[in-house]
Amino acid sequence: MWDHARKTALSEGEYASLLVRRPYDLRHACVSTWLAAGVPATQCTAWAGHSVAVLLATYAAVIAGLEAEAHERIERALDWDDDAGTSE
Repeated sequence: MWDHARKTALSEGEYASLLVRRPYDLRHACVSTWLAAGVPATQCTAWAGHSVAVLLATYAAVIAGLEAEAHERIERALDWDDDAGTSE
Protein backbone atom coordinates (compact mmCIF):
# COMPACT_ATOMS: atom_id res chain seq x y z
CA MET A 1 0.00 0.00 0.00
CA TRP A 2 2.78 2.45 0.93
CA ASP A 3 4.64 1.73 -2.29
CA HIS A 4 1.49 2.41 -4.30
CA ALA A 5 0.95 5.72 -2.46
CA ARG A 6 4.55 6.79 -3.15
CA LYS A 7 4.27 5.88 -6.82
CA THR A 8 1.03 7.85 -7.12
CA ALA A 9 2.16 10.94 -5.22
CA LEU A 10 5.80 11.32 -6.32
CA SER A 11 7.49 12.07 -9.61
CA GLU A 12 9.53 9.26 -11.18
CA GLY A 13 12.76 10.78 -9.88
CA GLU A 14 11.38 11.23 -6.37
CA TYR A 15 9.99 7.68 -6.40
CA ALA A 16 13.40 6.30 -7.40
CA SER A 17 15.06 8.20 -4.54
CA LEU A 18 15.01 7.42 -0.83
CA LEU A 19 12.33 10.07 -0.28
CA VAL A 20 9.75 8.72 2.18
CA ARG A 21 10.80 5.17 1.42
CA ARG A 22 9.17 4.11 4.69
CA PRO A 23 6.24 5.68 6.60
CA TYR A 24 8.69 6.31 9.47
CA ASP A 25 10.57 8.72 7.16
CA LEU A 26 7.64 11.14 7.43
CA ARG A 27 8.05 11.21 11.21
CA HIS A 28 11.78 11.76 10.85
CA ALA A 29 11.17 14.63 8.43
CA CYS A 30 8.64 16.16 10.80
CA VAL A 31 10.96 16.11 13.82
CA SER A 32 13.83 17.41 11.67
CA THR A 33 11.61 20.28 10.53
CA TRP A 34 10.67 21.13 14.10
CA LEU A 35 14.32 21.24 15.12
CA ALA A 36 15.29 23.31 12.08
CA ALA A 37 12.47 25.73 12.94
CA GLY A 38 14.00 26.29 16.36
CA VAL A 39 11.60 24.23 18.45
CA PRO A 40 13.49 23.31 21.62
CA ALA A 41 14.64 19.69 21.80
CA THR A 42 12.63 19.12 24.97
CA GLN A 43 9.42 20.20 23.19
CA CYS A 44 10.22 17.98 20.20
CA THR A 45 10.67 15.02 22.52
CA ALA A 46 7.29 15.66 24.13
CA TRP A 47 5.55 15.86 20.75
CA ALA A 48 7.42 12.93 19.17
CA GLY A 49 7.46 10.66 22.20
CA HIS A 50 11.25 10.38 22.26
CA SER A 51 13.57 10.72 25.20
CA VAL A 52 15.99 13.64 24.92
CA ALA A 53 18.87 11.15 24.62
CA VAL A 54 17.23 9.37 21.66
CA LEU A 55 16.34 12.65 20.00
CA LEU A 56 19.88 14.01 20.28
CA ALA A 57 21.42 10.77 19.04
CA THR A 58 19.01 10.38 16.13
CA TYR A 59 18.92 14.00 15.02
CA ALA A 60 22.50 15.06 15.86
CA ALA A 61 23.25 15.93 12.22
CA VAL A 62 20.21 18.21 12.03
CA ILE A 63 21.19 19.95 15.24
CA ALA A 64 24.83 20.32 14.15
CA GLY A 65 23.68 21.83 10.87
CA LEU A 66 21.94 24.61 12.78
CA GLU A 67 25.07 25.91 14.51
CA ALA A 68 25.32 29.18 12.55
CA GLU A 69 21.67 29.97 13.23
CA ALA A 70 22.16 29.20 16.92
CA HIS A 71 25.05 31.68 17.06
CA GLU A 72 22.86 34.32 15.39
CA ARG A 73 20.10 33.73 17.95
CA ILE A 74 22.59 34.16 20.78
CA GLU A 75 23.86 37.41 19.27
CA ARG A 76 20.29 38.71 18.88
CA ALA A 77 19.48 37.71 22.47
CA LEU A 78 22.52 39.63 23.67
CA ASP A 79 21.64 42.52 21.35
CA TRP A 80 25.10 42.42 19.79
CA ASP A 81 25.77 44.75 16.90
CA ASP A 82 28.43 43.66 14.39
CA ASP A 83 29.53 47.30 14.09
CA ALA A 84 29.68 47.94 17.83
CA GLY A 85 33.01 49.31 18.91
CA THR A 86 34.20 50.18 15.41
CA SER A 87 34.88 53.73 14.39
CA GLU A 88 33.03 55.18 11.47
